Amino acid sequence: MRAEDADGLDSVWVTVDSAMAGEDGGFDQVFSAPFQFAIGAGKNPGTPVPVQFRARDIAGFVVVRDTFVVVVP
Repeated sequence: MRAEDADGLDSVWVTVDSAMAGEDGGFDQVFSAPFQFAIGAGKNPGTPVPVQFRARDIAGFVVVRDTFVVVVP
């Protein structure tokens, strides 16, 4: 994940399916880090798995982006 805010970032969060992970933004203007999640067993090929990215700046403004990944065999 990569997030950028001129005011500085308070925190960033990634949710994949029902698993969530977050990091402190350290009030830096740019945050970049890899996140890795295991997708639970039993999902059929072609199943969309929701992914959400959130970033909060030091003023409390939150941006949310939603997308998905598709299970492959």
